Amino acid sequence: MRLLLLAALRAGTGNGTTARRIQDHLQTAGHMCILKDTSDYESPLAVADLISSKNFEAALGIHIYKAGRLLQGSGIPFGIIFGGTDINEDAKCDKKSQVMGTILDEARFAVSFTEAMKETAASYWPRTRSKIHVQSQGIVTAHNPSFNWKKLLQSSGILQDNNCSYLFLLICGLRRVKDPLYLVDAFSDWHRKETAVHLIIIGPAVDPVFAEEVKEKVKRADGVHLLPEIPQEDLHAVVKNCFAVVNSSSSEGMSAAVLEAMDLKVPVLARNIPGNAAVITHKTTGLLYSSPQEFIQLSKTLISDPSLQREIVTRAKEYVTKHHSWDHERKAYQNMVLKLQ
Repeated sequence: MRLLLLAALRAGTGNGTTARRIQDHLQTAGHMCILKDTSDYESPLAVADLISSKNFEAALGIHIYKAGRLLQGSGIPFGIIFGGTDINEDAKCDKKSQVMGTILDEARFAVSFTEAMKETAASYWPRTRSKIHVQSQGIVTAHNPSFNWKKLLQSSGILQDNNCSYLFLLICGLRRVKDPLYLVDAFSDWHRKETAVHLIIIGPAVDPVFAEEVKEKVKRADGVHLLPEIPQEDLHAVVKNCFAVVNSSSSEGMSAAVLEAMDLKVPVLARNIPGNAAVITHKTTGLLYSSPQEFIQLSKTLISDPSLQREIVTRAKEYVTKHHSWDHERKAYQNMVLKLQ
């Protein structure tokens, strides 16, 4: 089939990574799958013109509201993949929720990353429950063994004289929903008492205005550092050599950064929100915190208890291997897309 895959592809979001992975799954099955950015199309009519001009036979959209509304009335069958914004934010707006329900009625199938997300969706749009499939994100990690991560951190003033700092890594595009400033004050206070701890925020400026706010805050915060986006394999090399990966988002669908850290056997401390709690069992596969103060407390516990570190990373790796198989995800999408024939 000639398939259109429609997603928001801006830098610093998980959508692009997810979309390219699904594109690869479908192309491996012999389909021609063309990836397009939702921001390039202002209306369903523009997408209908694209479909007509390129002879697409079916489509997939990532995010019900962002992509699905552009596929409404397109004349070709389509499926929808939920994003965290769909359930955590857009569904709470009555006007958007009504539109989303109509889109789900028209879709051949929908994909949710977690059972919890499916149940929440079914509570908003009960008549669509039977067409919602649960398929976790598949994870594959690869790091660049030749990447000089120490040089990167030294040139940024983070590591000096090869000291053995405890590096906490927060990976996110700089936008408000990721809330990268949530821990900054508490962490800075901690660093002033224990200079070996450092928080590194790394990622692109998705929201330029907010990114400036982050830069100004970090300049005044001891022990907190801001680095620009680097290639994924280099980033994974940094992950493997940090003490822990941090998530501070106020809303998540399913964080690829969290899953990748678990796969790389690095401890994760994540904000206790539904999207994170769906993949992390507290003190088993990671640590969940509900305030900056609790984050500091749990971090100190993790530093002082190497056996807890080993236990968490071992169980997290087992969890990711079992529940986030790339091969299983590939087969699932290759089977689901047959519903669009």
